[in-house]
Amino acid sequence: MSNPSERPVEGRAQVRRVIPASPEALFDAWTDAEGMARWMRPGPEMQCRCRLDMRVGGRFEIDMIAPDGTTLPHTGTYRVVDRPRKLVFTWVSAPTGQRESVVTIEFRAAKGGTEIILTHDGLPPAAAEPHEGGWQEIIRKLAEDSQASEARSSRRPS
Repeated sequence: MSNPSERPVEGRAQVRRVIPASPEALFDAWTDAEGMARWMRPGPEMQCRCRLDMRVGGRFEIDMIAPDGTTLPHTGTYRVVDRPRKLVFTWVSAPTGQRESVVTIEFRAAKGGTEIILTHDGLPPAAAEPHEGGWQEIIRKLAEDSQASEARSSRRPS
């Protein structure tokens, strides 16, 4: 029998939401570090700092910063960058036990906008539910930011 610590983790978190924006606009939101810092942060008082090298094999660093200054680093590598259909990247953080997990984000045209399907696989089982809650909040903030961005751009003179 293999060593239990070598077995893959099998937890899964999944979030689905239709956002009134195009697949291109939502995909591009994941490529903009400054914009991402506004919505890639669970909790009302968490801040975020993002560094992105958006290409297959490129790395990202996302630091979620608590009000007390504690930094929660998240890192990974892009595996698939298929604008505007799909993003796949690894995800490593303290809640994953510093083990690599995989996030897949699909962008599908839907009535009323785009359906985002975010699936986070390979989580430790105890981390799946908290990650799902965190991703739900992040996708909600992405939707709010997308609507605010649309409102800002519609007010700009042409």
